[in-house]
Amino acid sequence: MPDTDRLPDDPKLLKEMIVQRDAAIEQIKQEAAQRIAAMEQKHQAEIAAVLRRFYGPRSERFDPRQLLLFGVRVDTMPLDTPSIEEDAGQKLVTRRARHKHGRTHLPEHLPRVPIEHDLSEDEKKCPCCGTTRHRIGQEVSEQLECIPASLKVLRHIRYKYACRQCESNALNPQIETATKTPQPIEKGLPGPGLMAYVITSKRGDHLPLYRLEHIFARQGVEVARSTMSAWEFAAGDLTRPLVQLMGQRVRQSAVVHTDDTRVPIQAPGTGRCRSGRLWAYLGDRDHPYTVYDYTPDRTRAGPSRWLDNFTGYLQADAYGGYDGIYCKGTVIEVACWAHGRRKYFDAKDTDARRAAEMLAMVRELYAVEHQASEQFAALAAAPGKTIPSDQADAVRLALRQEHSAPILQRIKTWLDTEGPLVLPRSPMAAAITYTLNQWDALNVYTTRGFLAIDNNAAERAMKRVAIGRKNWLFAGNDRAAANAAILYSLIASAERHGLDPQAYLTSVLAKIASTPITQLDQFLPDVWLC
Repeated sequence: MPDTDRLPDDPKLLKEMIVQRDAAIEQIKQEAAQRIAAMEQKHQAEIAAVLRRFYGPRSERFDPRQLLLFGVRVDTMPLDTPSIEEDAGQKLVTRRARHKHGRTHLPEHLPRVPIEHDLSEDEKKCPCCGTTRHRIGQEVSEQLECIPASLKVLRHIRYKYACRQCESNALNPQIETATKTPQPIEKGLPGPGLMAYVITSKRGDHLPLYRLEHIFARQGVEVARSTMSAWEFAAGDLTRPLVQLMGQRVRQSAVVHTDDTRVPIQAPGTGRCRSGRLWAYLGDRDHPYTVYDYTPDRTRAGPSRWLDNFTGYLQADAYGGYDGIYCKGTVIEVACWAHGRRKYFDAKDTDARRAAEMLAMVRELYAVEHQASEQFAALAAAPGKTIPSDQADAVRLALRQEHSAPILQRIKTWLDTEGPLVLPRSPMAAAITYTLNQWDALNVYTTRGFLAIDNNAAERAMKRVAIGRKNWLFAGNDRAAANAAILYSLIASAERHGLDPQAYLTSVLAKIASTPITQLDQFLPDVWLC
């Protein structure tokens, strides 16, 4: 039974109490409804993210009609085009680079093997008069063929010499044996080309060693995967000083891009893998190297140690481990608009209006960057015309100050207006909070022409690791992961300069053992290219 003795006898007071109670109940209902709505939005965003992950990447701005812009022509040969496109996951493209007239020419550097097709003696006779017809020309067509890679055995023959005169006099014959050039692995099986092939196949083409084991077996050569792993360790030990030199050059850059990703490390006895981290550090155009570093965890000690002597601009994500680097005052934080944009894209299913408004403004920021690129391309199109880097930076900076700065002011006004109105703990609230927390760092790129609007360069550098771990799955231990970072650095830096990483590694491994450490700069990719 309710305790009515505590209720007042005054009807007015009773009415006020009832009104207050109803208002409190209504407020509780509204707060509960907001919490439920925020949870539903969060769950919807999480479900959408899971679906995107397991059912393929969903392009953020892709429109199938854009394919018509490229004038793609399908060959006239009979093909089941829908089945091919469904299996490949993209539109059928049989020729990528085209010329104005005729079929696409195959690369000129490929060797040509002539295969002659002639008429028989009977076919050469004229069907009208029986006279043998004479040759008046030829028709040439080219076909691309693949000749499987082959192994060969290098026999190192070291000639020995002795003095017959001394030998005849019962003296020391003074025997001398010709020296052999230093090898990557002394008295080891592999030549530098074979080691480069194994490294490029695993670290560049993402082939795990057991598949290479099968490939060699098809050629009648048994090479255990443990043996190939030992070759990788030997190559890493040989080239570590070279990668350290690249790292020194990267730390001299005005701006460094960095990112990290997880690397599973075997944990014996547990049946599971623990998480190590691979970090990528990209130097600027004057120090064009991509260097990877491994740490057994994701603490701030890793980047702090690697960037200890660096001063300049550091472009990275919002990972808190970099805060200790920024607080020194010698490193300026540059945030990534691609990260910020992605959060609004993820929130579009739960707050379509606000997401569309923000994404449209971010597109305007990127349109300014595209405008600068188009101006550079137009200037560089003139014969013999090159644009100095400082001039290009000045043009880009002027465009940003004129166009990007006002757009950023509109974005800030929008954030301040919409922020208080969104549901707490919703995906849109998280996106707005992220942007406001990073606001100063997100504006830094407009103060220097050589800075980038985003950190996509570092994210692309991490892609090779992400693809690789889907194939080789894990590293055996910390030392193996650190060794992988060395080899990734060589391959990524070579590809950054348009080099064939296998040819580059073959040259480096063949010569580095006999090269003084003071002359290692000849193996830097940009120097080796010259």
